[in-house]
Amino acid sequence: MKWFLKKYSLSCLAFTLLVLTAFTFPPKHITVYLIGDSTMSVKEKKAYPETGWGMPFVAFMDSTVTIDNRARNGRSTKTFITEGLWQPVADHVQAGDYVLIQFGHNDEVKTKASYATESEFTANLNRFVNEVRSKKAIPILLTPVARRKFDAGGKIEDTHTVYAQLVRDVAAKNNITLIDLDKLSMDMLHQYGPETSKLLFNHLTPGEHPNYPDGKQDDTHFSELGARKVAELVLAEIRKVQPDLAEHIVKPKSVIIK
Repeated sequence: MKWFLKKYSLSCLAFTLLVLTAFTFPPKHITVYLIGDSTMSVKEKKAYPETGWGMPFVAFMDSTVTIDNRARNGRSTKTFITEGLWQPVADHVQAGDYVLIQFGHNDEVKTKASYATESEFTANLNRFVNEVRSKKAIPILLTPVARRKFDAGGKIEDTHTVYAQLVRDVAAKNNITLIDLDKLSMDMLHQYGPETSKLLFNHLTPGEHPNYPDGKQDDTHFSELGARKVAELVLAEIRKVQPDLAEHIVKPKSVIIK
């Protein structure tokens, strides 16, 4: 009898495990939207080797994540709205998705049509944040990534002082996750120094690349190396400040050396 009961119990356990396995749901698929300017955007072939940091960012996420990079060259918070680039994101973002928001480069330049006053910039960021939250999705604010600008003493200069602080203020007021990419990238450039940091940007000598036969000296837009380094900064911060999203970062496989 004891033998029968034991066998019966094991059979019940096996059946229970089979049922639970049959009803195991696959991991939820999420979308991470990137909205911002040229420092983040996907580049046309004619711009290579200029690379937005959103391009290598894709490779670091696992198969449960779709990276939808909506960033566009030259856009500010104002033109991203007025040109109809924001509304499709607001319409399609779903609960559990993420929206990484990085503006400031073009908002702060008064001579550009994309210029947004400080109050407009703040209002636009608040709109992005509120509309993302209304869909039960998660907004993440990023301060604008640093330009390569060193003073005569070799110290990196902050070119986004006012607008980066506005982003910080909006994040603090709304209790929004903040990635202070301005500070992080300035620290990185300082470590590289005035000369070596050129490798991170679209600096080319005449004849070095067919897309730029006359060469290029661009201290705003990244090389492939620079874009990857910035993407790594963002990913490192996500691990610190957004652990749920960090779970989707590809984990390196262990290498066994025999």
